[in-house]
Amino acid sequence: MDEIILAKKAKSGDKDAFAKLYTLYKDRLYRYAFYKLGSKPDAMDAVSDCICEAYKNISTLKKPEAFSAWIFRILYRTCSRYIKEQAQSREQSELDENTASYTDNFQRTELSEALSLLSEEEKDIVLLSTVAGYKSREIGKILRLKPSTVRSKLSRGLAKMRDFLE
Repeated sequence: MDEIILAKKAKSGDKDAFAKLYTLYKDRLYRYAFYKLGSKPDAMDAVSDCICEAYKNISTLKKPEAFSAWIFRILYRTCSRYIKEQAQSREQSELDENTASYTDNFQRTELSEALSLLSEEEKDIVLLSTVAGYKSREIGKILRLKPSTVRSKLSRGLAKMRDFLE
């Protein structure tokens, strides 16, 4: 069934239509959250929170054809909140043994290291493009940027990563 029809039905209260939309988007949402947050449990929690918020607020969706940008905007805000909470938590327990052992055991992949070179905005753009498969116009809607700005930041971000990985 067409995503727009599903979004219209979900907006009018059809639970099955929302469940089908979730099925269509869950993998892309998870991949984005995983690369943004760097951990499977956090990514799963972020997607779960995103879906709950989307379900509660589906009636606020203005244009059913914009469902994709709408749900990724919710996930973007959710991940940003998680990052902020993690930073606050780290500040409160900088020398906590659990944090130290986690840091010692955490091995970053080359991709994670390359992503860490990017600004948060560049990272969001690269992940939305490469992981979630969005075009610059769609990313612009999610992040509220001009498509031309998205394209230039994507190009610069990918160049930084390429230089690091080579």
